[in-house]
Amino acid sequence: MYSEKELIRRAVAAAQNAYAPYSGFRVGAALLAEDGTVFTGCNIENAAFSPTCCAERVAVFKAVSQGMHRFTAIAVVGSPNGEEPRDYTAPCGVCRQVLQEFCDPQTFRIIMAKNENDYRTLCLAELLPHGFGGGFFTKE
Repeated sequence: MYSEKELIRRAVAAAQNAYAPYSGFRVGAALLAEDGTVFTGCNIENAAFSPTCCAERVAVFKAVSQGMHRFTAIAVVGSPNGEEPRDYTAPCGVCRQVLQEFCDPQTFRIIMAKNENDYRTLCLAELLPHGFGGGFFTKE
């Protein structure tokens, strides 16, 4: 099982691959699957902005495309190009909604880090208190 610090190290490494020529803000994510597999992602920008994809969604989509659908934690780091992170980077609203699709909001941990020794951990329900999930489509 990966520690929070190891997930943060993997997220920091993933941020190095970010394609962020417009915002200049690199984000890396390391998503821990229930079976212990780690999927990394980085933000990938586009001049049209709408097609831009956040690091968290890249990691989730990589995992789902490989058959993984259950996750326990994600570490997220972000900083301007060439700088150390100055603050915690939280997943955007779209990423929170994507995580809601595959994660238990009460137990899924979101690790927002400046570095492996300075981080904050919240559960998804704390960041998305009234999330919209698949349960809304169940027939009774």
